[in-house]
Amino acid sequence: MSRFIPFDRSQPYLLPPDLKSWLPADDVAHFIVAAVERVPLGAFSVPRRTGGKAQYHPRLMLGLLIYAYANGVFSSRRIERATHRDIGMRFVAANLHPDHDTIATFRRGNRAAIEAAFLHVLELAREMGLVRLGTVSIDGTKIDANASKYRSIRYDRAKELREMLATDIAGLMERAEAADATDTDNQALPDELARRETLKAKLDEACARLEAEARERAEAARPEYERKKAAFDAKQGRCGRPPKEPDDEPPPDRQINLTDPDSKLMRRSDAHEYRQAYNAQAVVCAEGSQLILEHRVVATTADAPSFADTILGMEERIGLPRTVLADTGFASRKAVEALQARGVDPLVAIGRPVDRRPYDFRPEPPPKEPRRITEPWRLKMKARLQQDPEKALYALRKQTVEPVFGIIKSAMGFTRFHLRGLANAATEWTLVALAYNCRRIARLTAA
Repeated sequence: MSRFIPFDRSQPYLLPPDLKSWLPADDVAHFIVAAVERVPLGAFSVPRRTGGKAQYHPRLMLGLLIYAYANGVFSSRRIERATHRDIGMRFVAANLHPDHDTIATFRRGNRAAIEAAFLHVLELAREMGLVRLGTVSIDGTKIDANASKYRSIRYDRAKELREMLATDIAGLMERAEAADATDTDNQALPDELARRETLKAKLDEACARLEAEARERAEAARPEYERKKAAFDAKQGRCGRPPKEPDDEPPPDRQINLTDPDSKLMRRSDAHEYRQAYNAQAVVCAEGSQLILEHRVVATTADAPSFADTILGMEERIGLPRTVLADTGFASRKAVEALQARGVDPLVAIGRPVDRRPYDFRPEPPPKEPRRITEPWRLKMKARLQQDPEKALYALRKQTVEPVFGIIKSAMGFTRFHLRGLANAATEWTLVALAYNCRRIARLTAA
């Protein structure tokens, strides 16, 4: 008797196989298929056709994208290939095989449907008793953009290159006219001219964008300047330095990326290198489920400017939490006051903790004078976090929101955006958060 199970790859099926029976009962594919059925068809952007081949159903396309992201497949070409190779993909795609161009077009043009699916999954989790809005944690992580940092250029250098390219293009045009006059067929010259014209057009667009941003900042700062100038003019004797008028010209060191102008050079801390990235933020339930309740992508290194807007944006979607836990990067007086005015209690760390392990391998750092805190709201917040129960409650922040980013980056493998532009990056981050929530809900219900 053989010790091995016999097999025959040429054995034909007597009946068509049911792909659903090939998947484990607790596979996330079953939950995703059920969840996308709740998304109304009106949320999808479906192009109208008068003839030709029928389109793929939008719910099928959305389910395929969510399942792909939940399993670490992000490229549209890899998703198309997986519909042939992966049993779960074949089941979600109903044994159909959308091409990569169709998948990419659907992903770019259906942000509303992806947002609607995110909300419907949260509502489903609430019906299952998994979502509680008592305490939430918020944090941000830097995720690489689909652009190289070496394609970033300063405003002053861009102006210099524009002048150089204008001179070179004029010289090449003269050479091209001379070649036409002598009937010389020089194929390299038009290509060389086209490359320079393309680069100059990109630099022109980048400079125009920086100048428009500078004008917007100047207009936004002008009311505050007028108020300070009026107060300065009203002083007796005009002691001190007058306020500086906002400048509508970009500073020379202002940078912009030619591949993805919305992305910015960022780094996690002083010990890390600069990356061309976006700041992806998430609000996570801190009462057991660790589901992402709200998300946002910003093009600023700092977390504080978007703190209040991110939390208050939950009111119309799923409701406001009672308490918000945030690290020192979210410390902002305006944000704290705005949240408190709406009945939300923010617990924000003031200063970075320097607690060391009793047997730390690193040598003892040199003594450093602690930062002097004078603002009343900071002193009050720091005193609160040194007492129970706020101290014990704040300890939940690190063990709730930071593991979520670890799962997204390590388990799901999402370490960079594949779409360019802030709006497209926000769509992709919604898709990532939706895929994470589906994985998490499937795990919680199977436990």
